[in-house]
Amino acid sequence: MEPGEDAYAEETWRLKEEIRREGNVLKQRRGFFLSAYRRSKAYLCVAGGEVIAFAVARRDGYILFLGVAPDHRGEGLAKGLIGRVADDYGTVTCHARGSNEDALGFYRHIGFEEVRHVTNYYEDGGDAYYLRLDGGDGARLIERIADFFRR
Repeated sequence: MEPGEDAYAEETWRLKEEIRREGNVLKQRRGFFLSAYRRSKAYLCVAGGEVIAFAVARRDGYILFLGVAPDHRGEGLAKGLIGRVADDYGTVTCHARGSNEDALGFYRHIGFEEVRHVTNYYEDGGDAYYLRLDGGDGARLIERIADFFRR
């Protein structure tokens, strides 16, 4: 979805809330989330009319939100969404909650580098890591993921 498009915004919000309830992550308020969704590019995986995974990225490749429905984890959807962002922007960046070991492990596994630790990043006082995927092995991963989706 290009910036300004509203399709699937409510469905994506509902999935984000499901993920928040399950894992105590993606704690953004509704107004903030929907505003950011509408101003950014949304990458969606939709099956049977239902959003099962999403990435919402700014125009510089910064991923604001990334989520996969619990029943669809392990299928490579998050990696594929990051590949789409990488294909559009080259460099991909994001923040991950310092206490979210699953997310940090995932990002490290696919080649993201921890650029810096940010204390009190989140509204609730939680710390975050600023992560970047580019250069070196990251660039090769971006190209492999992008090639997969160009086929």
